[in-house]
Amino acid sequence: MAEAEPVKVIVVNGPNLGRLGVRQPDVYGKQDLEQLRRLCTQWAQDLGLGVDVRQTDDEAQMVQWMHEAAEGQKAVVMNPAAFTHYSYALADAAHMVLDADMPLIEVHISNPAARDEFRKRSVISPVATGTITGLGFFGYKLALEAVAELTK
Repeated sequence: MAEAEPVKVIVVNGPNLGRLGVRQPDVYGKQDLEQLRRLCTQWAQDLGLGVDVRQTDDEAQMVQWMHEAAEGQKAVVMNPAAFTHYSYALADAAHMVLDADMPLIEVHISNPAARDEFRKRSVISPVATGTITGLGFFGYKLALEAVAELTK
């Protein structure tokens, strides 16, 4: 009997997250995007998941990635960054992942609810399978564990 293909996960990071390690290290920590990529790759491997870690500052690109995930039966771990608070286009695209019966876990390195007033509202949370905030890079590990559990 052939082994089943591992569940594929796209880890999507939004605007300014390419500047991790430099941008507000008191809020986002001193680790950079490459360190996050390595950690997610290792965590996914340990969980038997296939992972592709991406980052863009382009809202349209993130929407396209949601379409790719929905069409390709890929789970999503998403840190929408600033798009969290206003991108209805991204929220609609994220919903397509759920419509494809795949989980979408929203992750935030910081805790938006403990920050500026405008950060307290997420248009992604209502369509996400779950949301993890305020745990730094560890939140991505928990999100990948959730994907592994939800796709058994």
